[in-house]
Amino acid sequence: MPTLFSRIINGELPGQIVWRDEVVAAFLSINPMGPGHTLVVPRAEVDHWIDADDELLAHMHRVGHRLGEAIHAVWSPPRVGVLIAGFEVPHLHLHVFPAWRMADLEISKAQQNPDPAELAKNAESLRRALREAGHGEFVPA
Repeated sequence: MPTLFSRIINGELPGQIVWRDEVVAAFLSINPMGPGHTLVVPRAEVDHWIDADDELLAHMHRVGHRLGEAIHAVWSPPRVGVLIAGFEVPHLHLHVFPAWRMADLEISKAQQNPDPAELAKNAESLRRALREAGHGEFVPA
């Protein structure tokens, strides 16, 4: 049975997708730790990050870096955090999110039930920043 993330990547469930390539897709978290909190998810259903091969992890990190640059450009946080936890959904994913203080790194403090209009606005801001940075080929319309 496909994971929740595979169903989002395949368009079976809604998601604010901001990046799509042959290896990964990236979409906004429905429980954001800040504006633009994005998940980088491999198309392959890998459960634990230690089971992923080096090439996949490197690609996820490169995409996460591009997203981090876009998050920084849009919201200007002093730091952009990166986290792999894997407890929420059994499908490897990299969290990329703005951080203004250490407490922002605590996933248990993620927002519950965010405004869908705010998520859509944040997704469009990220898509615009990614296009402006020259990554338009990976940004869905």
